Amino acid sequence: MTAIDWKNVLTVAEENARAAGVEARYHTRAGSAFEVPFGDGYQMVLVPNFLHHFDTAGCERLLALAHAALAPGGRVVIVEFVPNDDRLGPPDAVRFALVMLAGTPAGDAYTYAEYQDMLRHTGFKAATLHDLEPSPARVILATR
Repeated sequence: MTAIDWKNVLTVAEENARAAGVEARYHTRAGSAFEVPFGDGYQMVLVPNFLHHFDTAGCERLLALAHAALAPGGRVVIVEFVPNDDRLGPPDAVRFALVMLAGTPAGDAYTYAEYQDMLRHTGFKAATLHDLEPSPARVILATR
């Protein structure tokens, strides 16, 4: 497993890996996910609670990097608040969209249809949406 994040975040993640007894299988690469090489041949790239910070172009840039890092048949796993396509629910996702409107230069809580477009534009296929109960977050899986 390889984690990419800022150094201070990875320090905490490394402590958690040691506590879980998986430090021998846990590797880190410090820096911006847009600049640090991902590597390649992965079966899965997990993108948890990250894409909402960026506009569509930024999301597609990151998803293209994830696509390039995956082996054929590998999957990207996106965990986010995902409002319904009409943006009227679920309530937590709608509230989160307002937080992104007020708190980021261009972020958003994207709908599943918007994620499908981003994934298609970056070469992914077969996207599916799943609830992550009891959490208000949802999971989108897409195959390279």
